[in-house]
Amino acid sequence: MGWLETVALMDLSYHMWDTFVSGPDATRLLSELSVNDYDNFAVGQAKQLVAVTQRGLLVGDGILLRHGEDEYILTGRSTTQSWITYHAEKHGYKVNIVHDPDCSRDPGHIPRLFRYQVQGPNAQALIENIFGRPLPRVPFFHTTRCELNGITFRALRHGMAGQPGYEFIGDYANHDRIKTAILEAGEDLGLVQVGALAYPTAQCESGWIPAPTPAFYTDPELLDYRRWASLNTVDGRQPLHGSFFSPDIEDYYVNPWEIGYGKLICFDHDFLGRDALKTLKDETGRTKVTLVADPGDVREKFGTDHFMSSGRYRVEASGNLIGVVMNCAFNNPLSTILGLAILDKAYSAPGTEVSLIMGDHPGPGTDSNLKQEFTELRATVQPCPYNEFARTEYRKD
Repeated sequence: MGWLETVALMDLSYHMWDTFVSGPDATRLLSELSVNDYDNFAVGQAKQLVAVTQRGLLVGDGILLRHGEDEYILTGRSTTQSWITYHAEKHGYKVNIVHDPDCSRDPGHIPRLFRYQVQGPNAQALIENIFGRPLPRVPFFHTTRCELNGITFRALRHGMAGQPGYEFIGDYANHDRIKTAILEAGEDLGLVQVGALAYPTAQCESGWIPAPTPAFYTDPELLDYRRWASLNTVDGRQPLHGSFFSPDIEDYYVNPWEIGYGKLICFDHDFLGRDALKTLKDETGRTKVTLVADPGDVREKFGTDHFMSSGRYRVEASGNLIGVVMNCAFNNPLSTILGLAILDKAYSAPGTEVSLIMGDHPGPGTDSNLKQEFTELRATVQPCPYNEFARTEYRKD
């Protein structure tokens, strides 16, 4: 409701990895390992970096900020950062790579950067309260330098769940001073501090799937990578659960076309997986949609319990499997569950009625189609992103 009605503050300093890539081969390394266009990538601009295997299957994504001519900061889950580090070491790129891991692995760890996100209808008024004036207008996903009480940091123009706002990024030594300034500026604006349980719910409105299964567990050509990678990582320990089950982990893999990243792919440069992605474009039979569960079914079967999961849940039509939900959450303003699903294109038209199957399959040794104490919710297919502003306006600016 803070996102929707007033202004929300999220402290994102602790739960993500930052990887700093610098050196004469930094741009070449990232360009050869991601689908993105680097020709007009300005210093101070950010992109959603997407990496794939040689087969064109998704490894992962992250937010890449160009910090200097040969300096980048990649933020997000460690999956893509490990992938890039391995290739940098394996193929002798002239780069320096420094990791700043999330604090979940070491609660005493002090991050290098603070990262505050402010979003909502009152975000602009909050900005003016903090700085005494509006910030210079910059395009979406671009940054501007700003100063407050002698502290300099970046303001990244951002948006979450369709609301305007900024992400402030700077030296963690100034973490507390900046937070105090934001809280004081928001006292009369209904500022809401958003915690870890509420923050991920906006992903379902904005259309981002946070934890797709990386496609490197089975490829024989990637055996050396699997031997190099640490077991004590999100990729080594990430559990799979939900009503969808297959004994073949490749059934959990996705490619960029079906997960909605096709618009980020630039074929004007050579990168790992380029040829495979060209082929997959015409072969892909699934697409990303939003499922809106029937509010009456949710009330009857879940009550008022709030719910969020990155499990894999079956989507069915007439009892047949037609897709998988990869992220879902209870949305309080809508009083129902939203799910991000990869669905057969034949069922992807808005308004199509399907069934969302909730629950946990027992796993190996049982029928993949087993129906045991699952909860069936009626659901309707809607566009992705579900939020109209996020779907139609972000890329216009």
